[in-house]
This record gives sequence, structure tokens and C-alpha cells, in this order.
Amino acid sequence: MVVIEQASGLPESDHLTFRTRALDTDLDLLQHLPVDNPLAWVRGGEGLIGWGVAARLQVRGDETFSRTQRWWNKLLSNAHVEDTVSVPGTGPVAFASFAFDLDNLSEVVVPSVVVGKRAGQTWVTTIGSHSNSLPPVPVPVGPTSVRWSQGSVQPWEWEASVATAVERISAGELDKVVLARDVVAHIEGTLDVRFLINKLAQAYPTCWTFVVEDLFGATPELLVRRTGGLVMSRVLAGTVQRQGDKRADADRASHLMKSGKDLAEHEYAVHSVAKALATHCTDLDVPEQPRVLELSNVQHLATDVTGQLASEAPILSLVASLHPTAAVCGTPTERAKTMIAELEGMSRGRYAGPVGWFDHHGDGEFGIALRCATIDRESQTVRSFAGCGIVAGSVPELELAESVAKLAPVRDALESD
Repeated sequence: MVVIEQASGLPESDHLTFRTRALDTDLDLLQHLPVDNPLAWVRGGEGLIGWGVAARLQVRGDETFSRTQRWWNKLLSNAHVEDTVSVPGTGPVAFASFAFDLDNLSEVVVPSVVVGKRAGQTWVTTIGSHSNSLPPVPVPVGPTSVRWSQGSVQPWEWEASVATAVERISAGELDKVVLARDVVAHIEGTLDVRFLINKLAQAYPTCWTFVVEDLFGATPELLVRRTGGLVMSRVLAGTVQRQGDKRADADRASHLMKSGKDLAEHEYAVHSVAKALATHCTDLDVPEQPRVLELSNVQHLATDVTGQLASEAPILSLVASLHPTAAVCGTPTERAKTMIAELEGMSRGRYAGPVGWFDHHGDGEFGIALRCATIDRESQTVRSFAGCGIVAGSVPELELAESVAKLAPVRDALESD
């Protein structure tokens, strides 16, 4: 199914006019998001925000990425672009959030207004007659109260699923599988996603904070970035919880770097990314050893894979080749996907799917939708997700504790004053 909607006030089939102009002022991007239809992809104060809907694509099925590219090409064929800035993220831009299982619905939005910031340069892109002046916005307001409940499965049921997965991995059925769980927050008072992403951006400035169609989060994992001919992917797999004590955290980081279980889990993830990128890139640089990435709540094994693009493949083609990686699915991929469907007991929706943006040059950035949640405004609920990589040495109780640590970012954002 493909559904395309065009907002009122725009030409139906002539062309869309995209105008990008530099802004003289330095902006805190997230402070300028309006209440309605906010879109964001921000890290360390830089990135893109947007609002309004000039065009939308909703798509599902195995051809999701190719259909999206064809739709984008068709939209661009009728576009007129005036761009005096001309850096990645200027001119026509779309935000996208793709489902983990492509049989579920993916969302792509072309905003009416995009504001961007990169390397100290700030710009605004508008479509049609939209003004390039930034409207005043109300201050984000947090919820009055939050009540938590278990999600699709009980914790003990999830531990049992992990134990079953370990048995099947040990029997040689597959090497790794990622099992996820969810919890649900019931909200009283205002449910303003801007409040939540501002809290996440403050707590996790090195992560990519995002919101696309009521999916929000702060992901530490960059699936792929394309900037001209340069391609980069950040792989995370292998996790320990931080203790808040410098010496204890250093000891845990040292243990993580020596953990056979975590190193094996990480190697599967790096191999899956390197193999996918090798079909598009030359001069692929894959570090032999991972490093430790420190976040405020956990530490991860991390590897940055870089390469030079060997073709004109746009960012969506790279995303299609990479998704799903072993970091969020497992290996071998198809066996892992089958086991997830058998054992997880829930639909992931757009959790663990690619989320980010792409432009008319084929550039863009996509993370994996982790440390995230979806908002249901009708029921006033927030559904938060976390997943853990399961290998032969995994211990169900420890995996549950890891999932609790990974659920903390959204929980803390909801419960902070």
C-alpha cells in the first residue's frame, strides 16, 4: 500500500518550490519546534527540525525503500529549488521513520518548513508561500503524573524467552538474536513530545535526538550517514550499566573490552554492517578493535566503519542494504527474524527501524530507532522499548537488567520536573 497526501495550499501537480536562505542568528533548534507536527534530528545542538506537511508517504512491504526513492524522485522532478546555502540538509528534505518489519507501516514526511544548523551555519527552507520567519512557540510542558505498567509480556516471560533463545543458539540454530520488550507509561496532564526530546537532548548530547510522527528518542547508534562520497556507520553491541562512580565505571569498561560474550556479539554486528557497505564502497575502514562509548546511563562497545562511495547510490539504497543489522536483529538475519517473531510476543512497529532524513542530493543521516518510544495521544500513553543481543553466553537475569538500563532514558525524561 502506498498513500501520498499533499497539504492544502500547494500546487497539485505543477511543482513545489523549495527556498533555502541563510539565517543570521545562532539558534537552539529544539527551542523553536511548534506543538503540532514537530520533526527533529539533532545531535550536540546541530541537525534539522521541521514542521508542517507538504507531502507525506505511508508505505509498507518488501519494496518500502525502493518505493520511497521512486516517490521522492517523482516529487523532485516537479520541484523548483532555490538554495543559496547548498550544504547537506538544504533544499528539499524529507524526514523518515521506517518499520523494523517492513510489513508494518513506515512514515515519510516532507515538512513545509525546515530549519537546519551545521558547523555554525544556520538556514531555513520553506515550501511555496510559507514564511521563513520563525513563529513564536509556547514553552514545552511536562506531564502532571506518570504511571507505569508492563507491556506486551511480563518480565519473567521475557526471561523465559531469552533462556529459550540461548538454548537454540547453543544447539547451533543461529549465532545471535536480539530480543526486545516494552513498557507503557500512562500520562496525566499534558503530553508534549517537545518536553521529552528536550530532556533527552540535555541528558544525551552525543546521541541523535529525534521525533518523526510520534516516534521519539535519543539513539546512540548511527546506521549510516552519506555526505557526498563519504559513508559512515557507527556500530554498537555489547553493553554494561554505569554505576555513577568513576573507578567502578572504568573497571566495568575494562571488563567489557575483555568479555568474550560481548566481543562476539559486537563482532557479529560489525561484520553485518561491513558486508552490507562493501557492496557500495571502496576503501572500507573497519577497525580491528572496538572502543568503549560512554553514555550517562550505560557503556557500549562501539566501532565506526567508514568508506568511500563507489557508485551514485543514494542514502536510501544504503539503508536498504543495511537494515536490519545484527545489532537489532541477529545473525543469520532470516533465522533471527523468525526467532524474534516466535519469541518476542509483540510488534516492534518502528522501534529498531531506520529513522532520520534524506535530501535531494542523495545525502542524509539515519540512525536506528533505539532508546525510544511511541506516543498514543488518544489513550495518553507512551510505549517505550529496549532490546538486548542474545548469544550463547547470555544470562536471562542479566539481560533483563540490561533492558531496564536501556529503558531509563525515556523513563527519566517522563519523570523529570
